[in-house]
Amino acid sequence: MSEVVPNTPQEFWRPPVAQPAVASGMTEVCQGCGTEFMVGARFCHLCGTSRAALARRSARWTRYLEFHHIREGLALSTGSLVAFFVGVGCVLAAVAVWIVYSVQTINDLWAVQLYRMQWLVAAVAAFAAGVLLKKSPQSKD
Repeated sequence: MSEVVPNTPQEFWRPPVAQPAVASGMTEVCQGCGTEFMVGARFCHLCGTSRAALARRSARWTRYLEFHHIREGLALSTGSLVAFFVGVGCVLAAVAVWIVYSVQTINDLWAVQLYRMQWLVAAVAAFAAGVLLKKSPQSKD
């Protein structure tokens, strides 16, 4: 290596010439500076950015889709959260019945209203089950 770049002061963690790597499907590239990560390295050798930090930054929005993060964010138990999702699904089904079905006669109107009422009653039952399944906070004595 000393034949390539003679008399160049070099710090041990930096290469003699910073060459950004071309991003291919086989290599991981630092999104901060564009250089390849060394094999097994947890940090970029040029800018010091962590591989995990880049992964967290790129997938930050996906954590809101994880079940345990939703449960902790809403402070609900598992059963209560499932009942909440069922209730939301029933409300969406009631709205879908209202949008999808067309009314031609008064009998169609009553049928559509009956379907909507059934979905809304199911939603109320699911929300009530969610309230009943919610864990009560521990009393501090």
